[in-house]
Amino acid sequence: MPTWHYSVSFLDESKIAKAARYDIPVSIKYMREIAYTLKGMKLKDAIRFLEDVLKMRQAVPFRRYTGKLSHKRGLADRFRWPIGRYPVKGAKYMLEVLRNVEANAENKGLDSEKLVIIHIAAHKGLTLKRYMPRAFGRATPKYRRMSNVEVVVKEVG
Repeated sequence: MPTWHYSVSFLDESKIAKAARYDIPVSIKYMREIAYTLKGMKLKDAIRFLEDVLKMRQAVPFRRYTGKLSHKRGLADRFRWPIGRYPVKGAKYMLEVLRNVEANAENKGLDSEKLVIIHIAAHKGLTLKRYMPRAFGRATPKYRRMSNVEVVVKEVG
């Protein structure tokens, strides 16, 4: 069994709260774009943003994985990037992690209104390799990719 660590460390952990989730059944491409969008946001704003993504009211800008993606209305005004998608499944799991870090912060005695996401990262997780039999004795690989997410929030102000 592997040992998991956060990719950042802090000297004073009295004003921060952390949360992580491993083996999320979503591709790293989607989780990376969601994480990049949420970094630097206030926690309440990030939770509200992901709830809008779940309702498909707000798109997530895709900056790196943009092959054949269309422009979405209102993205360029808010994020200065017109290309985006609605990663509903990834947003659902990221919302769970954000609610978890909010509960960890309240348990530590931090004010949830002043929390800001100072570190959020998505890492590549396991890849389950399966093979689907095809005609004439061939097989097609079927990969199930997973992601790991970590979030650190800090009380500001």
